[in-house]
Amino acid sequence: MNKKQSTEFAQKYLADLLSFFGVNVEVVASTDDDVIELSVPSTDLNSLLIGRSAETLRSMQYLVSTVLRNQNAAVWRVNIDIADYKKQRAERVAKEARVWIEEVRRTGSSHVARLNPADRRIVHQVATEYADIRTFSEGEGTERTITIAQVSS
Repeated sequence: MNKKQSTEFAQKYLADLLSFFGVNVEVVASTDDDVIELSVPSTDLNSLLIGRSAETLRSMQYLVSTVLRNQNAAVWRVNIDIADYKKQRAERVAKEARVWIEEVRRTGSSHVARLNPADRRIVHQVATEYADIRTFSEGEGTERTITIAQVSS
């Protein structure tokens, strides 16, 4: 399966999966770098489809990604966003990261937070906007943390 076929397959697979939940909506698909982006519009079942702490959403991503890998797809990394949940979450995390960075700048003390991989990535990205701030991750699995610190002079 080439890139276009992989994207179309993922789009149809997710639409079929959602129809199992009784959600018949048009899934919008695009490919950004080597990630298939699948967007699902808002429905009255958003909370069911996203799940507590986005567990259902991540499970659907894992399922679609696994099926693509098993089909020897050219692209198998998948990002699913339902009702712009991830976009809004990223904006909240970025805003919080800026507050943490300002606190680190004001106090000189490092800030340590336990975040999931996607949220850590957002904090690392925000930190690149500040020349006097550095970030690094430590630990393993669910114990992995991100540290925001001032650059040593």
